[in-house]
Amino acid sequence: MNEQFTRQAQDMFRAAQDAKIPEQIQAIAEDGVAKTREAYQKIQSATKDNAKVVEEFVLAAHAGAKAIGDKVIENTTANTEAAFDAAQAIARARSLPEFARLQADFMQQQMAVASSQTKELFELSQRFTRQTMESVNAAATRSFETLKR
Repeated sequence: MNEQFTRQAQDMFRAAQDAKIPEQIQAIAEDGVAKTREAYQKIQSATKDNAKVVEEFVLAAHAGAKAIGDKVIENTTANTEAAFDAAQAIARARSLPEFARLQADFMQQQMAVASSQTKELFELSQRFTRQTMESVNAAATRSFETLKR
């Protein structure tokens, strides 16, 4: 059985050595490889562009988050300093009416400051969101243009 199998295998290899691939089949194979390579290169380029989109998004989001975080810390520091200054002034009050007036003044000032700070943080957040989305949209557009080509 082994000899028969060996003989059949040798016969097949001899026949294969003499066989030729038709030119049409070779042309189809070469064309297929060329088109596959072209598609791969487009996908590779789009993948690189998409990685850049993600990187730009992350960098923009990080910059925005850092700026907002810095602003929150700045506001917290200013509010804490104002609270200590008010507490010191209130502690020096000579009468109950002066105590109440100082406390009311501080509360009124802080309400105005809090409103202003909230508005400023909202505008800052809005600006960074808009900038981030513009960056992402521009990068995505470039990526789609690459795929179209």
